[in-house]
Amino acid sequence: MALTEDTPLAGYADRVVAVEPGGNEVIPDDARHGTPRQLFWTWTSPNLEFATIFIGVLSVTAFGMNFWQATLGLAVGVGLGGAAHFVLSARGPRYGVPQMVLGRAAFGYRGNALPAAFMSIMCGVGWFATNSVSGAFALNTLTGMPKPLALTLIVVAQTGFAVFGHNLVHAFERFVFPVLAVVFLVVTVVIFSKADLAAAAPSGGVGGMGGFLLTVGTAFGYAGGWNPYAADYTRYLPARVSKAATGGFAAAGLFVSCLWLSALGAASATIVSSATGSPTDVFTSNLPSVLANLTLLAIALGAVAANALNVYSGAMAFVTIGVKLPVRTQRAVVSIAFGAVGFPVALWALPDAAQSYEAFLLIVAYWIGPWLGVMFADQYLRRRGDIVELLYDRSYTNWGGVAAFLAGLAVSVLLFCNQAKFTGYVVREIPELGDITFFVGFVLSGAAYLLLNRRRLTA
Repeated sequence: MALTEDTPLAGYADRVVAVEPGGNEVIPDDARHGTPRQLFWTWTSPNLEFATIFIGVLSVTAFGMNFWQATLGLAVGVGLGGAAHFVLSARGPRYGVPQMVLGRAAFGYRGNALPAAFMSIMCGVGWFATNSVSGAFALNTLTGMPKPLALTLIVVAQTGFAVFGHNLVHAFERFVFPVLAVVFLVVTVVIFSKADLAAAAPSGGVGGMGGFLLTVGTAFGYAGGWNPYAADYTRYLPARVSKAATGGFAAAGLFVSCLWLSALGAASATIVSSATGSPTDVFTSNLPSVLANLTLLAIALGAVAANALNVYSGAMAFVTIGVKLPVRTQRAVVSIAFGAVGFPVALWALPDAAQSYEAFLLIVAYWIGPWLGVMFADQYLRRRGDIVELLYDRSYTNWGGVAAFLAGLAVSVLLFCNQAKFTGYVVREIPELGDITFFVGFVLSGAAYLLLNRRRLTA
């Protein structure tokens, strides 16, 4: 999209209940507003939901960790995602463009369509379905309404927020933050009072170093899954704001919320229970009835808070691919389309959501690792330069970035992937490696980018 197209962003400014005009253009100075502090609840609220809790449950029940081993692995994975989020969020105010537009420097204008397409599918279909299902489960248990109807209500609500856009999304995250925080603080006290934190790791899980690395990988898949969204929510901030404050508040919100609720999930998995039903039913069975109902409501609200970001950023990434749509309505139109596509996928996932969640988290990490490697390597090589003139130049190419990304992705998956349907060649021989695909992909793609582009970019 050209910088000269007429988009009334200046009139949007601080308006909340208004459809955000345009798509992925640069935010002009007269439309900049907000403070870095708002990023704390923007990145806390979306993670105060059941999908975060279930990461901790998986670390104990599927990966064979005890509570303390699980918490350490969760802290490492979430910490890596938070550190990357700091760096990426801090760039938003300087350039005033979405995260996927910033990626054009590393991948070229047309080459960037590849990671943008990955993100569109991840947000608009994968995460959309995952969070919609957890919200539908909660609403079904709370009200007794049929699951398809509960799913419909969740989808309509979260798509509506994304259609209105940036300002309403921020406002909604701020509104639900105290509600979700208070409910989950009380839940934390109750769960930890019942949990057996000294319990041995359960039998039947992966266990050992392999289980620990799977815990790290899934935690990073969840927290790092937000990394390609980072600048989308900082690009409206005034260019003069502190980089440290911008990155710090965004990373803190992400780290605190993800580690808190995933550790809560790990603690809940140590409670002996005979409850059956959906994962949300099993979790809330450990709570008094009134608190259980409040928790179910919070889970539904948290799912909407998460998917408001997923649909919004997924639409932003799709627009960045280069699809031609009316300038003033392109992002809103794509948000509605993602809601329409994501709904049947979520409906299909309702009967067996828990089994596919682990695989989905690891697959998210598989492409984000190489993507981060290329992005950070490019940022390092350009640390003394400026990339503004490249971002909307349709003739600009950087096939070295695409090659480095694909090479890191292919090699890391073929050698180190640890999925039920495919196990990497190295992991077959050394199963105690667990799944280190995203680590290997990050290092390989970053190193390949430096080798391919150091001389050209330095010159």
